[in-house]
Amino acid sequence: QVQLEESGGGLVQAGGSLRLSCAASGRSFSSYAMSWFRQAPGQEREFVANIRWSGNNRYYADSVKGRFTISRDNAKNTVYLQMNSLKPEDTAVYYCAASTSPSPYRSRWSYDYWGQGTQVTVSS
Repeated sequence: QVQLEESGGGLVQAGGSLRLSCAASGRSFSSYAMSWFRQAPGQEREFVANIRWSGNNRYYADSVKGRFTISRDNAKNTVYLQMNSLKPEDTAVYYCAASTSPSPYRSRWSYDYWGQGTQVTVSS
């Protein structure tokens, strides 16, 4: 079992930055692949970024590539999402998710554990 808790969301102007954190509790955090998803009102939950257990492999949605960076600190049981050059279309609730072997990693249905989400609002 893994419990996930996101933090770091808020209101920011377009062009600004935020860093989201996802703290995990439970066993064997380092064995889990971690991802960030987001969901805007009236839309499906969509993939944002993924990082494998070692941190060596990272994947991004095209819409955030070059602006967002996912990272993890296994010693702190935490995964991060650094978001730069934010746009109004990045406004959503952001969720972290965990799975030992998500396949496909871009699918929300591949994940076993989810946090409660944190709101990110980007004003124009």
